[in-house]
Amino acid sequence: MKAYLFPGQGSQFPGMGKNLFDRFKMAKEMFQASNEILGYDLSAILLEGSKEDLQLTRVTQPAIYLHSVITAKVIGNDFQPNAVAGHSLGEFSALTAAGAIDFESGLKLVSQRAEAMQKACNLSKGTMAAVLGLEDHIVKEVCQQTLGVVVAANYNCPGQLVISGSIDAIESACKDLKAAGARKALVLSVGGAFHSPLMEPARSELAGAIDSTHFSPPICPIYQNSTAKAVKDPLEIQKNLIAQLTAPVRWTQSVNAMIESGITNFIEVGPGKVLQGLVRKISPEVSVSSEEI
Repeated sequence: MKAYLFPGQGSQFPGMGKNLFDRFKMAKEMFQASNEILGYDLSAILLEGSKEDLQLTRVTQPAIYLHSVITAKVIGNDFQPNAVAGHSLGEFSALTAAGAIDFESGLKLVSQRAEAMQKACNLSKGTMAAVLGLEDHIVKEVCQQTLGVVVAANYNCPGQLVISGSIDAIESACKDLKAAGARKALVLSVGGAFHSPLMEPARSELAGAIDSTHFSPPICPIYQNSTAKAVKDPLEIQKNLIAQLTAPVRWTQSVNAMIESGITNFIEVGPGKVLQGLVRKISPEVSVSSEEI
């Protein structure tokens, strides 16, 4: 049994869509459609933009979504997953690839999500930090004891957890985490406190757009970030997608749940190989690969 995994923000790289654009007519058409839907030339940024251009949240998220969805479409009839999952932003790519939402609706939601997150970042300055070498429960305990807003945001793999919150609280928590034995507690170069209570304005703004989007039952279960459970019911998918912006990404739990359901082969779809590395650390026994297009 196999699961397809879709990456999130951080997997982008300059020129990441060129191979798809050059080889497939469908890719060219989807690039052009994206430009029209978004109202700016995403194609030019994907094909010719700098690393700095791609780091802008309003560009990064649609770019990764577009690349991932095109890759899934290129797989064609061979795209027959027993499960799908996406890391944060990647959940939208997974839902589109699995037929729960159409391409245009997904791209609009991703663009609205990126804009809403940027607004929330401007309202409340926050950041994130990677914590290496501590058990999850210790990280959570330190966060709970820290003054200010700081929470566990990304359960990436055993011994690798990302925390999120206000700048002062993150800096304070990092000191305490190092004292508790963390190998590293490193503040990340990100634009805000994603997957934390500071994203509540974005969650509220996106909720209406998600509620007004048509969702269909996907072709297979999707393991969503906020619950790490298999879901096929469209209403439940919508509810979990709204919760995602302020809830942690339960990636370790999602991969373990897929393995418990019988998944033995994990295939990453989209730019980069970040998720493959995480799955190997979660379970070295399973097969991990990517769709090389």
